[in-house]
Amino acid sequence: MFEEDEYIFLADAENNRHWIKVSYGMIRIPSLGTIDGARFKDADDGSGVVIAGKEFTAFRAGTVDLMGSLERGAQIIIPKDAASIILNCDVRCGDTVLEVGAGSGALTTALIRAVAPGGRVHTVEFREEYALRALKNLKRTGLDTYWSHQIGDARTVSVDITADSLIMDMPDPWSALENLSGNLRPGGRVCAYVPNMNQAESTVNRMREMNYFDVRVTELMERELEVHPGGVRPSFKMLGHTGYLIFGRKRR
Repeated sequence: MFEEDEYIFLADAENNRHWIKVSYGMIRIPSLGTIDGARFKDADDGSGVVIAGKEFTAFRAGTVDLMGSLERGAQIIIPKDAASIILNCDVRCGDTVLEVGAGSGALTTALIRAVAPGGRVHTVEFREEYALRALKNLKRTGLDTYWSHQIGDARTVSVDITADSLIMDMPDPWSALENLSGNLRPGGRVCAYVPNMNQAESTVNRMREMNYFDVRVTELMERELEVHPGGVRPSFKMLGHTGYLIFGRKRR
């Protein structure tokens, strides 16, 4: 059953989403009005709900749903790349993740969902306005419990944690490696996310100079299929280049 303060969405027949935080009292839903939240005491994931004569389905928010619901400012790391980062960095429950670059909190959201409730994500952000936006997004979904941050330059900042993985979304990750590598445990994994080939090259070269293991670069493409009665074809729209993902692992 849905619990109070849980973040869910109501989907209508046109797949429009209306986000709410569950309360058993009165809830105001933008564009739908005010409803009695007591109806959610007996509702669960996938339940039908009728509001003002209109039918909706109530869904518990998944990680991709939460990432898509963020208030955006900076460009976000989208699910196809976030999923690869989490798997290749072996991010799991109980881990400590050191992140560089909060952006709007999309990747942070995915990382927290992977490490909670036993772990945490600590983010170094250069721009305070980005950190505040990420904090606002995380508070809205209740994930801020597992997050901490500090404002500073990743190339020189002092961080007081030992991390299982280091994930960097910044223009020059190679310049921060020497400073932050000491915060990564032996065997820990690094990922750097950059948009341009010359940035990927500089990062790979620096990681190899620092004797990182299994240094490699990947780029992910994603294309949906259009499925209609009588025909199936690839969509004309495609999630092509978003960024290069550079991975490596720290030797002792």
